[in-house]
Amino acid sequence: MATRRNFRYTPLSPEDRDDGIGSDEREEDLRFAYNPKSLNRIPWKSICLALFLLLLGSLLLLLSYFIFTGHMEGDRSQAYGLLFLGLLSFLPGFYETRVAYYSWRGAPGYTFASIPSY
Repeated sequence: MATRRNFRYTPLSPEDRDDGIGSDEREEDLRFAYNPKSLNRIPWKSICLALFLLLLGSLLLLLSYFIFTGHMEGDRSQAYGLLFLGLLSFLPGFYETRVAYYSWRGAPGYTFASIPSY
C-alpha cells in the first residue's frame, strides 16, 4: 500500500515565475485578443466553391432525375451514380451557401467567420 505524502503546494511568487510576466507588468496574450474586423472578412474563395458545388450538385441531380424518368437514355446504374455524386456535392454546397447568405443578411448567430477560408 502506498503511503500518502503530505506536501502543501503553493503557487510561485511572480518573481520566481519563468514566463516573463512580473507582478508589475501584465502583457495581453494576442491569441485571445478579440478583433471584430476578423469576423467581418468575407471568404470569397469558399463562397465561390460553395456556389460551384451547389450548381454542380443540382445539375447532377437533375440528370439523374431525367434518367430515372426515361427522358434521357441511360442505365439505372448510371442514374444511381449521378444521384450519389449529386447528393455528395449538393449538400455541402447548399449548407455553405446558406451560411453565407444568412451572414450577408445579418441574421443572428451567423457570421462569415463560421465559413472556413481557403
